[in-house]
Amino acid sequence: MKLSIGVTDFSWPDKLTGELVAVAEAAEDAGLDTLWVADHLLQADPHSTPDSAMLEAYTTLGFLAARTSRIALGTMVSAVTFRPPALLIKAVTTLDVLSGGRARFGIGTGHHDGEARAMGLPFPPVGERFERMEETIRLALRMWAGDESPFEGAHYRLDRPIGIPLPVRRPRVLIGGAGERKTLRLVARYADACNVFDIPDGGKTVRHKLSVLERHCAEVGRPYGEIEKTISTRLSPGESAESFARRCAEFAGWGIDHAVVITAGPWPVAGISTLGRAAALLD
Repeated sequence: MKLSIGVTDFSWPDKLTGELVAVAEAAEDAGLDTLWVADHLLQADPHSTPDSAMLEAYTTLGFLAARTSRIALGTMVSAVTFRPPALLIKAVTTLDVLSGGRARFGIGTGHHDGEARAMGLPFPPVGERFERMEETIRLALRMWAGDESPFEGAHYRLDRPIGIPLPVRRPRVLIGGAGERKTLRLVARYADACNVFDIPDGGKTVRHKLSVLERHCAEVGRPYGEIEKTISTRLSPGESAESFARRCAEFAGWGIDHAVVITAGPWPVAGISTLGRAAALLD
């Protein structure tokens, strides 16, 4: 079972930069797999408020790439409407090159229409957002393979999508969301990883979602085992390493490979230490 952290809240009471660096360094020292950041312009964590501190995702990841050396870095997840595809792909590629191959490409259709209205971002109907996401992933895979031939989709047309320098290694693609008809079908076709949510029903929903994904994989002729199954969960205040390790063992029984852990409010370094001890118990 891999463990990662998701940084969703940047509202440390003072010294934001120092606290962020301390958390990133602690996560790396604890042997955690990935540091994910939320990709929003406004704070969207339900435990916070819209006027709370929020950093732009790829600037933050580039900064953290320079302060770490081993931990992978990615967004959980980038809404496809936030940036034109070539700009988004170039940001991920740049992160991968400058971090020595540590970028992860988390992408989703987006869901926060209030943020879009507040910040003047496009937010087309959900069906169109799915189409744009699929075209963006197709384009990313082509650019990362060095294919500069013209790209023409229903929404995006590029005469010569140049992706130089190429990434150190092709960034792993994680598609966020667990919709059964569209999202998980796209996961089966394109993604290296999916992400489901920790719903308190004893694993019933997660097991069902993974069974749907397995069916989609069979339909497209792809081995189900190729896809990493991640789950977003929370570390509760005061939760022990032993308690969290037991929860992760339960996740593994549901078919989960990787837990992405968030917390209410900004991450404390002590919470990262708890995850490190839990990871040691899971080895």
